[in-house]
Amino acid sequence: MTTAPLLVPGLSALAERYDGVLCDVWGVLHNGVAAFGPAGEALTRFRETTGGKVVLITNAPRPAGPIYEQLARLGVPRSAFDSVVTSGDVTRALIEALGSPARRGKALHLGPERDLTLYDGIAVDLVAEADAEAVVCTGLFDDETETPDDYRELLMRLAGRGLTMICANPDIVVERGNRLIWCAGALARLYEDLGGPVEIPGKPHAPIYDAALARLDEVAGRPIDRRRVLAIGDGLPTDIRGAVSQDIDVLFVTGGIHATDFGPTDAPDEHLVRRRLAEDGLSATAAVPRLVW
Repeated sequence: MTTAPLLVPGLSALAERYDGVLCDVWGVLHNGVAAFGPAGEALTRFRETTGGKVVLITNAPRPAGPIYEQLARLGVPRSAFDSVVTSGDVTRALIEALGSPARRGKALHLGPERDLTLYDGIAVDLVAEADAEAVVCTGLFDDETETPDDYRELLMRLAGRGLTMICANPDIVVERGNRLIWCAGALARLYEDLGGPVEIPGKPHAPIYDAALARLDEVAGRPIDRRRVLAIGDGLPTDIRGAVSQDIDVLFVTGGIHATDFGPTDAPDEHLVRRRLAEDGLSATAAVPRLVW
């Protein structure tokens, strides 16, 4: 039996099959320093050529508002997408549930100050370790110099008290320029290893997909059949696993976080891509080195 090629020239090879796209951001549209121009052009052309809608789905631990600003600053064209859904958006519901009509919740924030917009408008008090009733993790305080092991003693104390950690960004690492940066998911993984309970609503888990699919219907002005939705991403444990678990077709961008696993970045070995997908119990409709039209 002949197997259809997995690697395709670009999004144009698939575009007519889909009415909507859920596209990852970091690693697909930018590297944290600058936008990937051809990727933004590919989504723009999808929208213009097919009339399809694009919702960006990101594990950023902040509400969508600041992400629009970041995308513009990095050079991602506004014509490339209709809306944005973040892990921060879906995390806010878990944070709100820490309190009650009678009292405000009390949470210890782990992460940089830039993520404090996550709490805007939520009835929660950010408190010191001793007063915390839960932990909200958006990342490391200083992801330029720290590692998860710097947090081991703190996490041991928190886990010993049985406090739930709400992880606002499930990513373990991301590329910032040419460097790998630790993310909140690395702290959540360590916290679980230490016996602490963790709640994660972002990719690959269902809450963020429920929100993104609902947003896709909203911007389309009609329900979109899930079979007509394509997920685009570069992260196997987040983007690809999440889409597969939701029965959404996948375009795997091999030149992102896993690029070194597949040979030359711009000419990946299809056998290696297929083998890695199989080893991880995953599948993809197609693959490209970088998102292009």
